[in-house]
Amino acid sequence: MGVWATRHNGPRSSSPEQLRVRLDGLLTEARQNEHKMRRFQALELMLFGLNSLHELLRALLYPDRSQFNWDIVTIVLVDAEYELRRVLEGNDDILLHPNLSFVDNDEGLQLLFPPLALTPIIGGYKATAYRMLFNNTQEKPASVMLLPLMRQGKLIGSLNIGSLDSQRFARGYRTDFMKHLAAVVSICIENAVNMERIKLLGLTDTLTGANNRRYFDQRLEEELEISRRSHQPLACIMLDADHFKRINDQYGHQTGDTVLKQITQLARAELRGSDVLARYGGEEFVALLTHTDTVVAKEIAERIRRSVAQQTFTSTDGQVFRLTLSVGIATTNSLSGGVINSADLVAYADRALYDAKEHGRNRVVAI
Repeated sequence: MGVWATRHNGPRSSSPEQLRVRLDGLLTEARQNEHKMRRFQALELMLFGLNSLHELLRALLYPDRSQFNWDIVTIVLVDAEYELRRVLEGNDDILLHPNLSFVDNDEGLQLLFPPLALTPIIGGYKATAYRMLFNNTQEKPASVMLLPLMRQGKLIGSLNIGSLDSQRFARGYRTDFMKHLAAVVSICIENAVNMERIKLLGLTDTLTGANNRRYFDQRLEEELEISRRSHQPLACIMLDADHFKRINDQYGHQTGDTVLKQITQLARAELRGSDVLARYGGEEFVALLTHTDTVVAKEIAERIRRSVAQQTFTSTDGQVFRLTLSVGIATTNSLSGGVINSADLVAYADRALYDAKEHGRNRVVAI
């Protein structure tokens, strides 16, 4: 009986040296991942600790180059209602940042990121496909990592990282940490916007959408101090709806509320973006106009008065009626001896309003 020789076709056993090399490689990778994880954790904790959308965007656009060697960072945010830009209006430096842009809808981003996808896009820069993401950058990247920002199933923007090295973000690059970062950034943006909404509600009249008296009082102190230092005039305009009680009595409070909203819209249309309009109480409004002397303030007030007088109002049951305003103005450059404090400026404007009422209403009086 012959003896059959057996052949071993299984994997060859590794030598101790090969095992050691493989183990060293795994340990090196583990240490690198641990270091990377700590860097990302530090970044995420920092982002969670920021107090405003403005600070958040600055932190993302200017990452620590010693920790994250990213050559280019851009952010595109969906802002259909102009809400984000309105929140950032007081921070012109960030609004004008070339690497921050806003789109009115997510159609362009949807073409890049599949619906509900949370997976970053990695690879070489494609000019046609990615132009909108790097539109204003001085240099175009050679390779990119595009992170979709999503909240509650909606695409709210994208965080776009570019490298001048074509191999930096090559296919096969691990995206675990980047996926997590995208989720954190999305949450931080949502939280920042919600915080701004809460602040806005605390400083906004809920009926008319104008600023409330608390906000006006704060801004008055700030603008008065600026006026003192710059020696530029500051105007305070008080506006009061004539015989407003008759409207409530004759047409109902719902019609009265609608009228107050319309007055707010008409007044805003005549004011500059830097001016402050607030509901001071009841049917009384107050406007604060920076760098505005008495002559200009009277022209603006007269336009508001005329706009309201020419407006046709309609009650809830279809009755048509008209309304007039009485307006009082005080400016820092028109008061002898100057204004000592904010109460003085408001008191003089209120006195001018009283004179307008006393002399027949539907008129502008300046002190």
